[in-house]
Amino acid sequence: MAMEVTQVLLNAQSIDGAVRKNAEDSLKQFQEQNLPVFLVSLSGELANEEKPVETRKLAGLVLKNALDAKEQHRKFELVQRWLSLDGNAKSQIKACLLKTLTSLVSDARSTASQVIAKVAGIELPHKQWPELIGSLLSNVHQLPAQAKQATLETLGYLCEEVSPDVIDQDQVNKILTAVVQGMSSSEGNTDVRLAATRALYNALGFAQANFSNDMERDYIMRVVCEATLSPEVRIRQAAFECLVSISSTYYEKLAPYIQDIFNITAKAVREDEEPVALQAIEFWSSICDEEIDILEEYGGDFTGDSDIPCFYFIKQALPALVPMLLETLLKQEEDQDQDEGAWNIAMAGGTCLGLVARTVGDDIVPLVVPFIEENISKQDWRQREGATYAFGSILEGPSPEKLIPLVNVALTFMLSALTKDPNSHVKDTTAWTLGRIFEFLHGSVVDSPIISQANCQQIITVLLQSMKDTPNVAEKACGALYFLAQGYEEMGPSSPLTPFFQEIVQSLLTVTHREDAGESRLRTAAYETLNEVVRCSTDETAPLVLQLVPVIMMELHNTLEGQKLSSDEREKQSELQGLLCGCLQVIIQKLGASEPTKYVFMQYADQIMGLFLRVFACRSATVHEEAMLAIGALAYATGADFAKYMPEFYRYLEMGLQNFEEYQVCAVTVGVVGDISRALEEKIVPYCDSIMTQLLKNLSSNQLHRSVKPPIFSCFGDIALAVGEYFEKYLMWAMSALQSAAELSTHIAGDDELVEYTNSLRNGILEAYSGIFQGFKNSPKTQLLIPYAPHILQFLDGIYMEKDMDDVVMKTAIGVLGDLADTLGSHAGSMIQQSVSSKDFLNECLSSEDLMIKESAEWAKLAISRAISV
Repeated sequence: MAMEVTQVLLNAQSIDGAVRKNAEDSLKQFQEQNLPVFLVSLSGELANEEKPVETRKLAGLVLKNALDAKEQHRKFELVQRWLSLDGNAKSQIKACLLKTLTSLVSDARSTASQVIAKVAGIELPHKQWPELIGSLLSNVHQLPAQAKQATLETLGYLCEEVSPDVIDQDQVNKILTAVVQGMSSSEGNTDVRLAATRALYNALGFAQANFSNDMERDYIMRVVCEATLSPEVRIRQAAFECLVSISSTYYEKLAPYIQDIFNITAKAVREDEEPVALQAIEFWSSICDEEIDILEEYGGDFTGDSDIPCFYFIKQALPALVPMLLETLLKQEEDQDQDEGAWNIAMAGGTCLGLVARTVGDDIVPLVVPFIEENISKQDWRQREGATYAFGSILEGPSPEKLIPLVNVALTFMLSALTKDPNSHVKDTTAWTLGRIFEFLHGSVVDSPIISQANCQQIITVLLQSMKDTPNVAEKACGALYFLAQGYEEMGPSSPLTPFFQEIVQSLLTVTHREDAGESRLRTAAYETLNEVVRCSTDETAPLVLQLVPVIMMELHNTLEGQKLSSDEREKQSELQGLLCGCLQVIIQKLGASEPTKYVFMQYADQIMGLFLRVFACRSATVHEEAMLAIGALAYATGADFAKYMPEFYRYLEMGLQNFEEYQVCAVTVGVVGDISRALEEKIVPYCDSIMTQLLKNLSSNQLHRSVKPPIFSCFGDIALAVGEYFEKYLMWAMSALQSAAELSTHIAGDDELVEYTNSLRNGILEAYSGIFQGFKNSPKTQLLIPYAPHILQFLDGIYMEKDMDDVVMKTAIGVLGDLADTLGSHAGSMIQQSVSSKDFLNECLSSEDLMIKESAEWAKLAISRAISV
C-alpha cells in the first residue's frame, strides 16, 4: 500500500528553489489524490532504518502536520479527517510509529514520539487505541536504553496532548510509576533520566490523586529533589522546572518540603550554571505569584488567619531569601541593556525581589535598605547598579508611609546619578527607578507629595537632558516622564507641568527624529509619552495642543509620499503611521472634549480624515488598526457631520469587518462601527443593511476568534439605539443570535479565563438588549419586543443563579431589567413579578457598595414600579 517517497522528500530540502517547489507540489498532489497511501508511505519512511535521517525526520514532520494545526477550525478538520481514515491504514501507521521508538537514530525516535502523542490526542478521547498506554509501559522495562528514553519522551508528549480526564487513574498511576522510576538516581543512563524528568513535568497535571496521598507525594518530591543534584546540568534544570510547576499546581501541599527546597534552591542560585539558577529563582517567584493571588482574593476581610489558605512561605523565608536575591543583583551582564530579550540571573533576581515586595509589603524594606546604603556610592558600577535596581524593585508593595521618607532622601541623589554617573547601565536603571517612583508614589493616591515646586523644575530638566542619552537610557527617561505626567492627571485646573509643556513636547518630538530612535523601542516610547502628556494636560495648554495638530499631520503626510519601499521599510513605515495615528487619536479626544477647542479643531477635520484614508490606501489587503481607532475618535468628535466621510470610508470599514485573520483589527473595527452609530444616529441607515449582514455573518463563522463576539453584540445595541424602530428589519436575526449566545453563556463551569470571557459575552449580549429596548422606546412598534421578554428574563434569572457575574455585568444586567420595564410598561410588569429572581436581584443591587450598580438599580426600581402600577 505504500509508495517510495525518499527522493521527493530529499528534493523538498534542496537548496535549489525550483527543485524544492516541484517536490512540495508533488507531495501536495499525492496527499490530495490518495491520503491513506500518502500517510502510510510517510510512516514507512520514518520507520525504515535504511533511509537517510533527513528524509525520515521530514516524513515525520509532514505526518505530524497532517494531524494538527494552529488555527482551531483547521485543527478540527484534520481531526475529523483522521477519524474517518481507513482503519487498516491507521493500524499500519501506528505500527510503524511504535516500531520507530526503538530506532538507533535519535531524530527519528523523537519525531515518532511527537506523532504518537498527536494521534493519541485525537483517538484516546474517542475511546480508540486503548492498548497504546499498555504497550508503551511494557517498553519502559525493555532495554536497549534508547527505546526506554523514546518511550518516556512519548509518555511526556502524550500527557501534554490529552486532558487528565481521558486517562483513568489506574493508568495514570502506572505512567507516574514508570516516569518516577526513570528519574531516580539508580537509573544509570543520562538520556533516560532526562527524558523521565521532562515527562514528569508534563504529567504533573495528572497527579492530583497522587499528590493527595502522603506516601506517594513524599516519594515524588524526594525523587525530584534528588534530580536537582544530578551531575548532568540538563537534568538539574528539568528537575527545577518540575519544582516550579509543583509550586503553582500543588502550593497547598508544599509545607513539609519548603525548608529542604529553600536549601536546594539557595545552593543552585549561588553555585550552579545560569539555566539551573534561573529556574531556582523562578520557584520563589512562582510561590510569590500564588501568595499574591491568595491574599488579593481574600482581601482585608478575613478575621483569623486560619480560614485563609495562605502558608506565608515568603514571609517565613524572608531573612534568608532576601539576602540570596540581593547577591544575584551583582551578577549583571555587560550589555544587557542593549539586548531586548535579555534575561539573566540579575534580572531574574530583581524580578523576584519585586514579587517578594508585593507579597510581604513593609517587611522587606529594612532587609533591603542596608544593601542600598552600602553599595549605592561604590567605585564598581555593578554595586551602584545593583543597589539602584534593588531600590526600584521594592517600590510596589510596601506602604507609601514606609517608602516616601526613603524616596525623599534618594531623589536628589538619583537625579544627579542620571546626569553624572559614568556608566550607562547605572543611568538606565536609575531612570527606570525614577519611573517606578513616579508610578507608585506620585499623584492623587499619595497624601504627602514627593514632588514640590522646588524640585519639579530639576526633575524635568534632568529627564529632558537624559532623552539625549543612549537609546536605552533615553527610553527609560521617556517612561519616567510618562508616569510623572500621569500623576498630575487629576490635579485640578492647573498642572505643575504647564510652564514646561512646550519644552517637553519639543524634546519628545526631537527624540522621535533621532537617527537611532529605532533602537530600544525609543521612538515608540517617545510617542507614548507625548500622548500621555497631551492626555493629562489642562485647559491652560489647549492652545499648544492645537498647535501640535498641523505638526503631527505633516509628519503623517511625509510617511505617505510615494516612494517604492522594500518590505522591511514598509513595515517600519506602517509602524510609524500607527504611532502618528495613535497620537492624533489622543489629540482629537483631548480637543473634542470641550466645545471651544472642538470648534477650532474642526477646521482640520477634513484634512485629517483625508490623511487617514490615504493611510488605508497604502495597504492592499489589511486595514490599519491605529488609523481605524483614530477615525472612531474623529467620528465621536464630529458627530452627525461625519456622514460626509462615509461614502469614501465605508469600504475600509467593511474590509476591517471581514478581517478574520487579524482578529484584533476586526474587533477594533466593530468598536468603530459603534462609535460611528452613536455619531451619525439615523444617518447611518443607508449603511445598516451591509453592516448588519456582515456582523451576523461574523457571528456564525467558526473561523473568527471568540473575543470578537462580545463587541459585535454591543454593536447591535449601538446600531439599534442609533436607528430606532428602523431596526425592525434586523430584529428577528439579531434576537435569534442573541438568544443562542445567551443560552451558551449561562451554564459555564471552567477556569478563570473562561469565566472572564463568559462575563464579557454576557455583557455584550446585555448591552445589545439594552440598546434595542431603548431604541424602540416610545415607538408604535414596541409590541414587537414583547415575545422576546420572557427569554430575556429567563437569561437574567440564569446569570443571577450562577452567582459568578462581575460588577460590570451586574450593572448592565440590572439596567436591562429597567429598560425592559421602561419600554414595555404594563406588558412587562406582570412578567417581572412572575420571574424567579428579579426581586432578589434588584434588592442585591440596591444594597451594593458599587455606586454605579446602586444608581442603575434605583432607576430600574422606579421603572419597574411604574410598569407594575399601570
